[in-house]
Amino acid sequence: MKQGFTKQGFRQSQAGLHTWSGLLVGWVLYLIFLNGAVSYWREEITRWAQPEIGATRNLETVTRGAIAHLQATAPKAASWQIMLPDERASGATTTYREKGKKPVLRGDDPTATLIGPDGKPTVARDTEGGDVFYRLHFDLRYMPVIWGRWVVGFCSMFMLVAIVSGVITHKKIFADFFTFRPGKGQRSWLDGHNALAVLALPFHAMITYTGLVTLMVIYVPFGVTANYPTLKAYYAESAPRLKPVKPTGQPAPLTDIGPVLATAARLWDGGQPGIIRIDNPGDKAARIVLTRRASDKLVDGRWEIVFDGVTGKVRSSVAPTSAGMITRGGMIGLHAGRFAPMTLRWLFFLSGVAGTAMVATGLVLWTAKRRAKLGTRFHLGFWVVERLNVGAVAGLPLAMTGFLWANRLLPTGMAHRADWEVHTMFLAWGATLLHAFVRPPNKAWIEQLSLTGVALLLLPVFDQAATPRGLIDSLKAGDGALVGMELGLLVLGASFLAIAWRTARSQAKRRAKDAALVQLAQARG
Repeated sequence: MKQGFTKQGFRQSQAGLHTWSGLLVGWVLYLIFLNGAVSYWREEITRWAQPEIGATRNLETVTRGAIAHLQATAPKAASWQIMLPDERASGATTTYREKGKKPVLRGDDPTATLIGPDGKPTVARDTEGGDVFYRLHFDLRYMPVIWGRWVVGFCSMFMLVAIVSGVITHKKIFADFFTFRPGKGQRSWLDGHNALAVLALPFHAMITYTGLVTLMVIYVPFGVTANYPTLKAYYAESAPRLKPVKPTGQPAPLTDIGPVLATAARLWDGGQPGIIRIDNPGDKAARIVLTRRASDKLVDGRWEIVFDGVTGKVRSSVAPTSAGMITRGGMIGLHAGRFAPMTLRWLFFLSGVAGTAMVATGLVLWTAKRRAKLGTRFHLGFWVVERLNVGAVAGLPLAMTGFLWANRLLPTGMAHRADWEVHTMFLAWGATLLHAFVRPPNKAWIEQLSLTGVALLLLPVFDQAATPRGLIDSLKAGDGALVGMELGLLVLGASFLAIAWRTARSQAKRRAKDAALVQLAQARG
């Protein structure tokens, strides 16, 4: 008897822990999960956000064009850098560092030039594209990056606690996975929450834990501080950088880049470079450094091959070797999913959507439970949470759609255009929060979900009418990435409208049921 009571008491304590650990940071977790799921299509979104550029068909063509541009514009620079696209992106970006100047680490590089798929310099609208959602999900916005990462790490720890306590508290969680009772109010929300939690439980645990591991040096620095005098010393040993090479002053032509790319592909078993850096171009001491692109491998880390810039011979190569770095790099790679082929990427994305919906249903379930307990009594905390739920769960997708519309409608030559795309998104989100507080929650849900659906559906229509990369144009060009984006927008738009319709229908049924109960009570009275 005592043992059973103890087990029951423990399970009940975990229920409280699960509820409050999820609620207190639920809105931030929703933002993290939603933007993280969208980030699996980061490159495709960036491509869509720059309709002026077509798909890259030949990496060597782009690379040769980038080098030709740098030779023409900065022949005496200390170094050149070329950011190459992979099969999911388009175009390359070149930058250079003048002698005596430090490289630009953050912000816009004034030397940057976009190279199109044909290898020629091109101009496209200034945008962060898919990067805005990728950075938002772990850096947040409008605050120092380190603060944002601390907030995200704090909320991720709560998420890990919620996952573990949720498994403990739901005694029949796997049995409940096969049970869904629609139209039952609070019971339906609980069934949906349980099903979504179990459906992708391994993914939820993996993505939360590996997310913490990616920034473990920030969150748990004690192993580093106990063994290294400074953080800089730790990075110097764990990820050593190449020592700079001084120019000789003797001019020498740069080796042909074609064989260099072929050699790298052979040494990397078909892998391709994501970054090419050329030190001392045009000098006898020229050096070419190829960094392998992240999408080629699971283990995230520094994979480099150093070539002699004049002869084209391999000088050295670098790859993660220690068990610790490989393990950490594998977890980072697993979290980011850059290595994932298309089928696995879809599974990651759908699991991320399930995680987003799990957090959303948990937030709504909290209000459903308290509404049943409160009845007609007013409670300020409940009133605030109910409206924040609307502004967060329904408002954030609408705000993100606002970012996409800003990408299409803001003038292409506008100053600070990329920043204003982001500002538009947050202004739209602020408007949805204000709307949620001035409208009745039942109407605010329907209005915001419906508006999101309509806005998403109209985007492909606008693209076909006003850009050279609409659905029909992309189909004719065989551009699968943009076709997928346009079809995805249509599917998402239809889904949001379907959710809005189901919400309106459910509310109508509930009102009819309440009216019937009132009439029955009056008849009995």
